[in-house]
Amino acid sequence: MNMTGAELIMRLLERQGITTIAGIPGGANLPMYDAFHTSSIQHILVRHEQAAGFMAQGMARTTGLPAVCFATSGPGATNILTAIADAKLDSVPVICITGQVPTGLIGSDAFQEIDTYGLTVPITKHNYLVRTVEELLTVIPDAFRIAMSGRPGPVVIDVPKDVQSARIEFDAYPEPGAPDAPPRFSHDDIFRAAGLINASEKPVIYAGAGIIGSNAAPALHALAEKASIPVACTLLGLGSMPDSHPLYLGMLGMHGSRGTNMIMEECDLVIALGVRFDDRATGKAAEFCPKAHIIHIDIDRSELGKIKLPMLGIEADVRLAIEALLPEVGADKRSDWTARTTELREAHPMAMPGADDLLTPYGIIRQTAAMLDDDAIISTDVGQHQMWTAQAYPFTYPRQWLTSGGLGTMGFGLPTAIGAAVAFPERTSVCFSGDGSILMNIQELATAVEINANVKIVLLNNGHLGLVRQQQELFYGARYMASRFEARPDFATIARGFGMAACDLANEANPAEALAAALRQPGPCFINVPIAEEDCVFPMVPPGAANHTMIGGETHATA
Repeated sequence: MNMTGAELIMRLLERQGITTIAGIPGGANLPMYDAFHTSSIQHILVRHEQAAGFMAQGMARTTGLPAVCFATSGPGATNILTAIADAKLDSVPVICITGQVPTGLIGSDAFQEIDTYGLTVPITKHNYLVRTVEELLTVIPDAFRIAMSGRPGPVVIDVPKDVQSARIEFDAYPEPGAPDAPPRFSHDDIFRAAGLINASEKPVIYAGAGIIGSNAAPALHALAEKASIPVACTLLGLGSMPDSHPLYLGMLGMHGSRGTNMIMEECDLVIALGVRFDDRATGKAAEFCPKAHIIHIDIDRSELGKIKLPMLGIEADVRLAIEALLPEVGADKRSDWTARTTELREAHPMAMPGADDLLTPYGIIRQTAAMLDDDAIISTDVGQHQMWTAQAYPFTYPRQWLTSGGLGTMGFGLPTAIGAAVAFPERTSVCFSGDGSILMNIQELATAVEINANVKIVLLNNGHLGLVRQQQELFYGARYMASRFEARPDFATIARGFGMAACDLANEANPAEALAAALRQPGPCFINVPIAEEDCVFPMVPPGAANHTMIGGETHATA
């Protein structure tokens, strides 16, 4: 076989099962774009490279498979860095292939030259600067292997323009990259973990993104049900247990349920599954679950003991570990503990003031959920609307919930929702956003219209950077600075300007009918929802404080 490096890249991506790539062309990656003419892969032209990375995340997070994005050199590469860093912190398998100036110009400060390799070292699982066309035969499959193996994550491949244009002759394609075998774990550790669980009177499962990533939800349900162990989820673990499951406690941590955090305070054993003890979940780590021993199971050895020292740490694929645990864990009704957790949950339920009013945060989220099919995919940006959605939306299965957890990236929601719609065009993809976040990547409304993505944007519009305003009110003596938007765009008109159907619930005689019609609208639709400026998201653990110091959440509707 004889072909150019760019053509080889496309053939190898096809062999990896890639069907869609988001990106933007530029001088340094034009050979790769020329190779699309002979490829089966669909290209989606985004309006900003950051959105290409997030669109790839939307595909990867919903399917569990690696996704690919393209960017050119210089500003193309620097624009996509945020999406790569976001994927690293949330363990998302994304392959980013960037163009680079020709090898002979590297180091000369050539036009649009930037050290993409050096910039991406701290924010990737691995990265490559390809020096010869022959290296592509090993680099491309290896990138997929690394992205999928162990704890997933992003990989960057920087390919100089002359390497893309160089010709190569070879006899056979390499095998597609496949994940490495998961780490082996000791069955002695499994027996020890089972012994701790069987001896526990007040255990709680603390479930995170690792449950989603390892497809461990069925095993989690079986373990919880067999041993009557309640389950609390992290922000990224939402969907691991159906919202309606009697053992599901909801989200723990900074904006979790007060009852859930109180249960964590009383438990005597924490079974931490696929979590990293993030500060937004644990609060002040030294005071997290003060009465409990910890079993920590995670595929990333570096997480074991990094924040909290476990009594037992097991490096393992969490699904395989739970499946090994199941036969060793005894069936136990734990009647006293079940009664106590029920008592705490009933005494301290998640308050959702205004849930019957469409023009309130909880109202728009709950009523949108009621109007959607169970298979809708929900994305958010970052801020108050993100936390309200995490608290209020009744998630039922893994990979239904897409949000930026570790990096907390405003601008994440819209392009990620578009990526989800590309991966599952038959399902409705809904993005809950805020008026601060939506402006970060609002240009992608054009992309959604161009590809007729089945995306509905529900904008909770309070004219503020809401979570910034809330913290200034609560912790900075109400000294507001740079949290209020003096200019108030007409977002429905802006969306129409992009060619998108839109409505503003403030101007509708029957907001419920207008919302239902918008959600049924074929293709993309923008829904502006005015909410009160002063609404706060409660309960809330003050930053740096222990979870038991939560404020609000029982009688507060506003601060």
